[in-house]
Amino acid sequence: MEEITIPTRIYSGNDSLQKLSDLKNENIFMVCDAFLPGTATLEEIKNNINGSNKVTIFSDVKPDPPLKNIMAGVEEYLKDVPTTMIGIGGGSAIDTGKAIRFFGEKISGKCIKTFIAIPTTSGTGSEVTNTAVISDTEHHQKAPIMEDYLTPDVALLDPRLVMTAPNSVTAYSGLDVLTHGLEALVALDANTITDALAEKSIDIIINCLVECYQHGDNEEARKVVHEASCSAGIAFNNAGLGICHAIAHQLGATFHIPHGLANAMLLPYIVEYNASHCELAMKKYAIAVRKSGLASSGMGDRVAVRKLQSQIKNMMRQMNCPTSLAAFGIDTKEALEATEHIVAAAKLDGTFPGNPIVPTDEDLSEIYHKIIK
Repeated sequence: MEEITIPTRIYSGNDSLQKLSDLKNENIFMVCDAFLPGTATLEEIKNNINGSNKVTIFSDVKPDPPLKNIMAGVEEYLKDVPTTMIGIGGGSAIDTGKAIRFFGEKISGKCIKTFIAIPTTSGTGSEVTNTAVISDTEHHQKAPIMEDYLTPDVALLDPRLVMTAPNSVTAYSGLDVLTHGLEALVALDANTITDALAEKSIDIIINCLVECYQHGDNEEARKVVHEASCSAGIAFNNAGLGICHAIAHQLGATFHIPHGLANAMLLPYIVEYNASHCELAMKKYAIAVRKSGLASSGMGDRVAVRKLQSQIKNMMRQMNCPTSLAAFGIDTKEALEATEHIVAAAKLDGTFPGNPIVPTDEDLSEIYHKIIK
């Protein structure tokens, strides 16, 4: 029996923040990116919240949320246990909010009523997923907390919030969406509904992401990419992910590579690996490529997959993304010495089991080595 769950109520558009006015007499714990306090963005969000509510803001959010920062947030949470939480920012901010909720509810014994996610990047899909990825800085590992109740109850998708994002954030987060779509498409728990969501997100990113990068004020392009991020999030939350994320999480923990960029570096080689070892994966990639307009209906599956690999690399070039660890500034010797750790940690990652085939240690090492230089 297959189960498809979409528990989050999603409101999209430049008036979506108005839904915050529905909150009345709540004790709100707001978690946001460190740079947001004092900005017009946060002021607009606060202005949509009724004065009958009490609002506490926690903004000590770090990329790849370290457990230390999360526990500092839990300490603030416990001072006056909230009834509602609002996570505002990129994936790290929303994941930090989820993790604070996870530990805060366990310690206090009290559950919040509502979690609202307001993403300011188009990438992680955290606004519709049950996962919070946190970092163990001592052991250089990332670990996901995966609980269905952590899925936000409401997601507010306002395209205006992403229009001022730096170009690198637009590029890396958008390529993360592409990775979510392509991994969910071939994941072991994929089904007709998740395929539809994944295919549409792939189509939008292939055709609209570079436009967002080159013309950040294109609100229509920003809106559809923001929605594609959400669609891909729903797809992978139900279908699963795979070895691209399993390895990328270790690159972030070990070398502090931005998550979306780590995925993008690996993605062409993951697509190649899955397609060459799994006929169904190759077929599904090819179908998505044709639907995006990259390949004609008469083009063979293998050629269509090569078109996809080339398109990923071309998009990275167009958006000035480093395509290797060396290009990002990581010492080659250091990267090679980390191979055993990267492979071992990837196999323990929560996303690893979703891949359509199980790679050997040698396979993982070979894929990793392709992005070192």
